[in-house]
Amino acid sequence: MSRISPQAHIDPAAEIGEDVTIGPFSAIGPGVEIGDGTVIDANVVVNGPTRIGRHNRIHSFASIGGDPQDLTFKGEPTRLEIGDHNTIFEFVTFNRGTLKQDQLTRIGSHNFIMAYVHIAHDCTVGSHTVLANNTTLAGHVVVEDHAICGGMTAVHQFCRLGAYCYIGHGGATVRDVPPYVMTNDYPQRPRGINKVGLERQGFSAERIRRLREAYKILYRSELNLDEARARLAAFEDPDVQRIVDFLDASQRSILR
Repeated sequence: MSRISPQAHIDPAAEIGEDVTIGPFSAIGPGVEIGDGTVIDANVVVNGPTRIGRHNRIHSFASIGGDPQDLTFKGEPTRLEIGDHNTIFEFVTFNRGTLKQDQLTRIGSHNFIMAYVHIAHDCTVGSHTVLANNTTLAGHVVVEDHAICGGMTAVHQFCRLGAYCYIGHGGATVRDVPPYVMTNDYPQRPRGINKVGLERQGFSAERIRRLREAYKILYRSELNLDEARARLAAFEDPDVQRIVDFLDASQRSILR
């Protein structure tokens, strides 16, 4: 049974699942779908078209599904989709997509999104990520699974953050960051692999050793990028192949 405060405003065109909690003074607009078991605290605004999955927790003063902050946006019915089991803290802002891409901003599942995070139009955030306070993603950014962004991280539009990478706090990221890589400084610079994060995710010592070897080829050898890619492709290792695939897909070039 859902628990909706009489002081919340729910548009008749919104679709609310089972066992949903919505606190006082929250506003749920038309075109919004909220999945079973999701909890929305007081003073949250959700605009549509937006689909929110199951068992999410959205804290007070978040603004979800707002118009894209893009000068070309003319009111088109673009969308935001959020998966399941996400924790979204106070004053977070998620914008819908634009016609420039897939008309969609997409957030995966099991993400931990801290206060004041901004996810702009047309971003794609995977699953099991951590975005610390004040992380700001410009438009069209891709964040892959298990990536971590430190507090006050700014990511330039169209950048891609690879799986299991760690972005140090307070820096500007203006190029793609390959999987497993750890960065810090301002602007961000590569500093090694995300060893602690990989250990927490159950990577064995041997897997980490091979990723360190791959990192040295990519960042500490005198090989150019094409030569380094060829050396990495010869590993025939699935973890290293993820780096190779990332390099092949990179459009902004990698942080190097």
